[in-house]
Amino acid sequence: MNFIRKNISNILFVLFVLFLFSPYGLPVRALLIKGVSVVTTQLFGLEIDEKERLSVTNKKWLLQDFDGNSIDFNDLQGKVVLLNYWATWCPPCIAEMPGMQDLYNQYGDRVTFLFVAHDEPERVRGFIEKNGYTFPVYFEMNSAPEELGSNSLPTTYVIDSKGRIAVEKVGAADWNSKKVRNLLEDLLE
Repeated sequence: MNFIRKNISNILFVLFVLFLFSPYGLPVRALLIKGVSVVTTQLFGLEIDEKERLSVTNKKWLLQDFDGNSIDFNDLQGKVVLLNYWATWCPPCIAEMPGMQDLYNQYGDRVTFLFVAHDEPERVRGFIEKNGYTFPVYFEMNSAPEELGSNSLPTTYVIDSKGRIAVEKVGAADWNSKKVRNLLEDLLE
């Protein structure tokens, strides 16, 4: 009994760490990340200066949805595109998904959304259905253009109608913020 009393803070710390880094801690991590992403999105700009925007050159990139329908990135020329790489096991990805859904609900008819999952299709389908998400999910059929390549999740790009990268954001962000909506409005004009 004396041992427990002396080491209660150490025991609680170990239990907290085990919980935080186990599958049971995933929602807690996502919630913490969401709070941080809201603050950082408000403090720091996401938009790349117009003079420094890279154009996506090799656009021969094929994506496929759950039903086997393909989309060729070339066919999106002249459209504003929001591309998000994500996975079901990624806490920052999970943290930003509700905001992404809200943004999709508001702009899905004017902006092309490409949510490219890096996970098993059946696992992704279960995740989408469980959470009630309706945004379009795709899987890569071949490698992305070099300018859109990323080894980090989540990574989100906003591509203007001229095929130039207006936003490249690695990590979670508050995608349903006024700043992002204003940016999309500007790109759609």
